[in-house]
Amino acid sequence: MSRLKTFAGSVIQAALAPHAVDRYLELVDPMVTWTEIRGRVTSVVRRTDRTVTFVVDPTRQFDGFKAGQFIQLSVVIDGVRQSRCFSPATSEHDRRLEFTVTAHDDGFVSAYLRDNLKAGDVVGLTQAAGTFALPARRPRDIRLISGGSGITPVLSMLRTLVDEGHRGTVELLHFCRDEADNPYRAELSLMAEQRGVNVRYVYTRAGGGYFTADHLPELGDAAFACGPAPLLAAVSQHYADRGAADLLAIEEFTPPATVAADADATGTLTFTESSATAENDGRSILDQAESAGLFPESGCRMGICFSCTAVRKAGCTKNLLTGETDSEPDQHIQLCVSAPVGDVAVEI
Repeated sequence: MSRLKTFAGSVIQAALAPHAVDRYLELVDPMVTWTEIRGRVTSVVRRTDRTVTFVVDPTRQFDGFKAGQFIQLSVVIDGVRQSRCFSPATSEHDRRLEFTVTAHDDGFVSAYLRDNLKAGDVVGLTQAAGTFALPARRPRDIRLISGGSGITPVLSMLRTLVDEGHRGTVELLHFCRDEADNPYRAELSLMAEQRGVNVRYVYTRAGGGYFTADHLPELGDAAFACGPAPLLAAVSQHYADRGAADLLAIEEFTPPATVAADADATGTLTFTESSATAENDGRSILDQAESAGLFPESGCRMGICFSCTAVRKAGCTKNLLTGETDSEPDQHIQLCVSAPVGDVAVEI
């Protein structure tokens, strides 16, 4: 039966080419899809000046996720589909997906979501990905450490453990600017009161300082940390100093380096699968492909999730993080951190 369904889908796709089936279905109802995953926003709240918290009901194609993983969410802004990765804060036992997005000064998509998202909107989704997740066999004594918007994946872990009636010790240590910048304070206080979760906050703008060994004297059986690079570096050093580096899993959500365009770029970028072309403007191949009206799969745009790869058929590309160039044909490259050097052909 599954083979018949796959065959039927292939026939339909071919008959409707060059557009995918979902391009036609979305004209009737954007939540009716053949293969793509979408989600309807069912509620939106803005608990702090910088954040928006919203719940999404995904279509039937979504397979669920493990607490801690991320999902690629896409929205159309000024006619261009933009994608970013966010970790749901929901328990993995909840079909719904709750996201809390913090708008940063240079956050194009995050600022759009904070200012414009409303109930009833439809967003694009992907299957969950990432290795930062609770293991199938739950450790007994768990430490959760987060900074800023890094609260969402560890809150997903915490909610999952609470749903499962976890009998071990769970401790959450959260760093943020101040009390007003803490969107989950009310819920976490209730968890501490009713579920016995040890919740501690460090408000960095109120004199709380940054992570030190005194913040976490007991390491527990396992620790999961998500946040900005300085926090993760300090936590990692703390565990390494105690000879317990193997107990710690981390997830960094900031880019490891600034990705800048080459103002002196030349050449033509050719997308072989779609027959589209673009005059090289020095930006990443992912950015140039999207500007050309294409929608290659993409994720973090930082070069650390490896979801946006394609085959370079010909030409030379430069890694925007390392500066290294490579011209060997028929090689997989990461679109988000690769820029063309002269004429380049990519299998998109």
